[in-house]
Amino acid sequence: MRKYAIVFLAVSLGFVLAAAGKATEHRANPPSAAHQTQPAVMVSTGSVALDGYYNQVLKWTDCKGGFDCSTLQVPLDYKHPNGESISLSIVRLKTKNPVGSLLLNPGGPGGSGVDYARAANYVVSQNLISNYDIVGFDPRGVGRSTPVHCLTDAQTDRIIAADGSPDNQVEINLLITLNKSFASACQKQSPTLYRFVDTASAARDIDILRNALGDKKLNWLGKSYGTFLGATYAELFPTRVGRMVLDGVVDPTLSNTALSRGQAIGFEDALHRFVADCYSHSDCPLTGSPKFGHQQIVNLLNSLDSNPVKLKDGRTFTQAMGLIGILGSLYDKQYGWPQLRSDLSAAFTRSFEPLARNLDRYTSRGPDGKYEDNANDAIAAVNCLDRPDRPSVQQTLSLVKQWRKVAPFFGDYLAWSNLSCTYWKAPATDKPHAISASGSPMILVVGTLHDPATPYAWAKSLNKQLRDSTLLTFDGDGHTAYMQGSACVDKVVDAYFTTGQAKPGIVCHDGP
Repeated sequence: MRKYAIVFLAVSLGFVLAAAGKATEHRANPPSAAHQTQPAVMVSTGSVALDGYYNQVLKWTDCKGGFDCSTLQVPLDYKHPNGESISLSIVRLKTKNPVGSLLLNPGGPGGSGVDYARAANYVVSQNLISNYDIVGFDPRGVGRSTPVHCLTDAQTDRIIAADGSPDNQVEINLLITLNKSFASACQKQSPTLYRFVDTASAARDIDILRNALGDKKLNWLGKSYGTFLGATYAELFPTRVGRMVLDGVVDPTLSNTALSRGQAIGFEDALHRFVADCYSHSDCPLTGSPKFGHQQIVNLLNSLDSNPVKLKDGRTFTQAMGLIGILGSLYDKQYGWPQLRSDLSAAFTRSFEPLARNLDRYTSRGPDGKYEDNANDAIAAVNCLDRPDRPSVQQTLSLVKQWRKVAPFFGDYLAWSNLSCTYWKAPATDKPHAISASGSPMILVVGTLHDPATPYAWAKSLNKQLRDSTLLTFDGDGHTAYMQGSACVDKVVDAYFTTGQAKPGIVCHDGP
């Protein structure tokens, strides 16, 4: 289930893995009450239009595998709730005599909570499944909810293959052209929606969903970007928070540029740790010292820069594609690192088909060449609205020089990754700021010491920002900690969801 831990990463043009992908139509008017599940309370928000949304009644239908599915209507623009509405896709795994609902979000932005909930047996414990109705939803702009659309499959292929660490002005000009085209395509294909997929609006959607589920309090498990979405909810509705776990934290005080720099350093650390660990396995393809082994990987990607390789499906496998394939495996030590050893073994013989398959898993590209969701579009749309920094090409060139010193392998690529926001056609709707969530109950923050995508320092920062929180530390590798192989972490998280309490200062170690 490695794919469900692959979340928040702004790679070239904001691409990342997630899942889902069926469009639902916009609706012109706010909903009226319908069938079945009663909301927690009949509310009055001071707005007749919002009252209509809050007083929705969900109609559930069987959607196989023990799951029920439904659709929720939310306003496109919360400043004008009488206007257009959009749909959210919801899935639920019910249990007997639940203590409430537990909402899941795998991150992204762009990850499908519907697919995540459908994998409940792998992403939450049987204890939680026995006590909570497990609920997943695709946030606004994502997957089966009303989705943002930007690029065709062929255009997405081209962007993924483009040199994300340009060496000359010709390659820089191509990146500029592709990023401008991407921003224009989002505006053209989703002319209204792309301006309203910000995290604050998504958090307001969650409160409508909470009420429609019949829950007076929100119980939440958010990973990676899901921590930012959960923390934003806690900021807006602190007294409506029940039990909230934020695992693999995105620091809300950081700009997109600062987040990308942190990730560059985090993945650099992960690569060095992978190399050092590789020599303890019989299938390690690296030779000599760890320093030499690291250089072998550098040389491999450099060879692709000058001599890309033709794949069996007709694609040209480029340096950027190789880097993304390697990066995807660094998210997860348990499954990703063994996969990377195998992929590198083949790549050193100039067989890049295995690494290409890993790239495709990471970017949700199916064997037929079609992308299985819209996550590659949605992540940029959300990030560019949430934070206002728009680095110019000259500023990016300066960042490249700085980041090479701390992240020589990933620095260039991550420095150029925010260029999509440089040409974004809509202004940001928020800016980085501290979140205290004053008035909420105790929130459990989980951080992994060697998390490549959301560095541990971000978890420490959010723990300090929140008025009432406890930090659980996982002394291990990989992105996020719960249900990732540590019995200690799983025990603490499950106990928190049962009691609402966790002791401060707990450190869990790798292994069962």
